[in-house]
Amino acid sequence: MTKKQLNIGLIGYGFMGRAHSNAFLQAGRFFDLPYQVNLKAVCARNPERVKSFADNWGYESIESDWRKLVERPDIDLIDIASPNDTHAEIAIAAAKAGKMVMCEKPLGRTAAEAKTMVEAVEAANVPNMVWYNYRRVPAVTLIKQLLEDGRFGRIFHYRAKFLQDWTISQDLPQGGEGLWRLDVSVAGSGVTGDLLAHNIDTAMWLNGPITEVSAVTETFIKERQHNLTGKVEPVGIDDASLFLARFENGSLATFEATRYARGHKALYTLEINGEHCSAFWDLHDLHRLQYFDHRDQSIVRGWRNIHVSDGDQPYLKHWWVPGLQIGYEHTFTHQFADFLLAAGEGKASAPTFRDGLATDLVTDAVLKSAKTRQWEPVAK
Repeated sequence: MTKKQLNIGLIGYGFMGRAHSNAFLQAGRFFDLPYQVNLKAVCARNPERVKSFADNWGYESIESDWRKLVERPDIDLIDIASPNDTHAEIAIAAAKAGKMVMCEKPLGRTAAEAKTMVEAVEAANVPNMVWYNYRRVPAVTLIKQLLEDGRFGRIFHYRAKFLQDWTISQDLPQGGEGLWRLDVSVAGSGVTGDLLAHNIDTAMWLNGPITEVSAVTETFIKERQHNLTGKVEPVGIDDASLFLARFENGSLATFEATRYARGHKALYTLEINGEHCSAFWDLHDLHRLQYFDHRDQSIVRGWRNIHVSDGDQPYLKHWWVPGLQIGYEHTFTHQFADFLLAAGEGKASAPTFRDGLATDLVTDAVLKSAKTRQWEPVAK
């Protein structure tokens, strides 16, 4: 069967640009997709570096102005892997041009910004997706399957954390390439929109909507030199963010994220406790699921250590023989494959921009609660 040609235009050549490009190259080699994917063009402001990136990953051409990329008739899909302050303008223009749109998280710097992006892609009726890749870790997807099977019964608790330590030094500047996440005007927020957004998206995918939150945030270093201005300026992002939450199903939750947990580079864990079962997952051991079922016979009842690598577990039939594990980069491949499989059938694949908006509504409520020091409802 002849496959449709799908020409990709990538915007951004940083960490996420590499992760996405790898997924574009690998998806069709392991999944039977309805499209033949072509790396048509990559766009960034530095001509020399974007040329080097294009040569390394096999992009056919380069652009230095994203508007020209969006306008090109030979581009079918725009992938946004650039800083947060560019997401809305690019996504809206791409949707108006009739392109498929994929966008790094968070969708917008605020829910209001994200809402304009949702309106644009839905008005244009173009396939869209936000890169919340942790949904596609096989062990996390397995939790989702077990929940949908009704094994857990009523859910009581959800807890998640994402810990890093890379911004502890007070000598670290803010702003510019590589450090734009410390500049509130570009990032929108700190760990709330960067790290907790991942926790929130996964939590709502597994456990349903969050209805209200009570939060506290802290900026430990109040001033940093700005790379672009050379001046010492106030730091507007949150270095740490913790919140309590209630879900629509009545369960309670705790969330924590920080970049000041010395010794942790990317400690993302989640646990869910139900009437019958509990499950625990750790990104540092991402192919393992800790699982407890109270209905087991008492003489053998206990936490199981499930090695998620068999062909009947999520996504694994596309990879290696049972017992051989996969890694972080495969989650992007799974997400891109799911996106194209759904698009080929004229269907949406989650998380869509509307799902991304739902997460931004929660992060907005978290930041508001941290200021008001009160429980805040999550807007709908």
